[in-house]
Amino acid sequence: MSKKITGGCLCGQVRYELSGPFGQFHWCHCKRCRKSTGSAHAANIFFKPKQLNWLSGENLIKRYELPQAKRFSKSFCSHCGSLLPCVSRDGATMCLPAGSLDDDPQIRPDDNIFWAERSAWYDDGLVAEKFSAYPE
Repeated sequence: MSKKITGGCLCGQVRYELSGPFGQFHWCHCKRCRKSTGSAHAANIFFKPKQLNWLSGENLIKRYELPQAKRFSKSFCSHCGSLLPCVSRDGATMCLPAGSLDDDPQIRPDDNIFWAERSAWYDDGLVAEKFSAYPE
């Protein structure tokens, strides 16, 4: 991907743009990512910090580093709580929560990591009935 794509938080106050190419795309099922997202897994795309440009709301971004973790950290909008791109502790890479993108990043998940830690209900959700909106 060579064109720029945009993303941001739920309330719209934090906006960013970035250009590819991206590195890896992982669906992470570790307990930390599940707790952080409140979901079955995190959908994380990795890229270099120089590929990101904050368009607005950078002053609203807060960062949390889990003290006992070597790598785990997250950035989020202090107004609405949405996860946002986060630079690694060593500054070498960034982690992009794929759900914060406005458009298709033209990259697909490479793998499911920490698969053994997945939620007990994850597999059942994959085969559950599907609706295009709220069920009646």
